[in-house]
Parts: sequence; structure tokens; C-alpha cells
Amino acid sequence: EAVETEEEQKRAAGIILEEAERLDHLVSDLLTLSKLDSGVIELNMQSFDPNPLIENILERLQFQIKAKDLSIDKEFTENLTISADAEKIDRLFSNLVDNAVKFTNMGGKISISTYPLKNKVVIKIGDTGVGIPEDELGRIFERFYRVDKSRSREQGGTGLGLAIVKHIIEAHQQTINVRSSLNEGTSFVFTLKKA
Repeated sequence: EAVETEEEQKRAAGIILEEAERLDHLVSDLLTLSKLDSGVIELNMQSFDPNPLIENILERLQFQIKAKDLSIDKEFTENLTISADAEKIDRLFSNLVDNAVKFTNMGGKISISTYPLKNKVVIKIGDTGVGIPEDELGRIFERFYRVDKSRSREQGGTGLGLAIVKHIIEAHQQTINVRSSLNEGTSFVFTLKKA
């Protein structure tokens, strides 16, 4: 009864859909973290080139990238092969690239590079976004931790993405590092085992 006009009905339905999607993401992320924590999740190790996986993620996010007029700078070493769980690595890339898109202002730049280093492949995902204060860097991989609480509703997400990223990297017995400067951008650098 509170919603009388067709316009109000559409608006209410849109809000319901948004909230349902937010809840779906939260439950999905919590289930993923629970499985990673329990140790029962097994890695389905495969040999594959990470570059097409990244290209696919950029394709999935093309609407958001175009809407913000972001430029993408890619420096991929060809014919790289990593040994990893492709599904989990897709989730890792998705979380990091999605964050780069969310937290980079209009007209900014996202840079992604892949290159071999001894028996590993190094992957760097950087942006020219809002950055993270130095005193907050040590906490960004904590569950539900948000650097800017006021933007959490507006930006979406569950606050679990980077916790999932860290778990996936650790499950592959690799490392991830972050560098950031406030209002200048953030870069994540991590390694994966070369096949």
C-alpha cells in the first residue's frame, strides 16, 4: 500500500534487487572464506596462461571501465604458464581488478603486467585511484575491513574480497604485497608458481 505509482513500484523493485544481490555476494564470499579456512577445499591444479584469464575479466568489467573512462595499460609476457587452480585464480584476479575499477576516479588508469622471475610468474595490478593511508595498509586483508566506511554502501562489495585474495595466495603457497599512496593509487604484486 505504501507504493502506489508504477514509478514507485519500479524504484522499490530496484532497491529489492540491489539488496538481494548484495546479500547473495555476502553469502557467497562467506562460504568461500569458510571453505578456505577449513582446509577442506582442494586446489584443482592445472597449467594455464594467466593472460587470457585477465583479458576475460577485463571484458566482463568493460561496462564499468567505459562508464568511468578508464584507460587500461597491459604489459603481458606472452606464453606464460602457471600451475594453479584456475577457478580460484579467476576469483583472485576478479577481486583485484574490480577493486581497481571501483576505487579509480573518472579518467584514471589501471595497469596490469605479467612477467616471469626464476621459477615464478609475477603479476602486478595497479591503479591511479584514491589510494590507502599508510597506517591502514596492515589491515586491508582483514575480513569486513574497509578503509573508507562512508563509501562502502556506494561502492558495493562485502568487505571480504581482499581476505579471499590473501587466502587464495596462501593456499598456493605464494606471497602478495601492496603499495599505496593516498590520492595517487595502489598496486598489488603477487607471485604464482611457473608450470
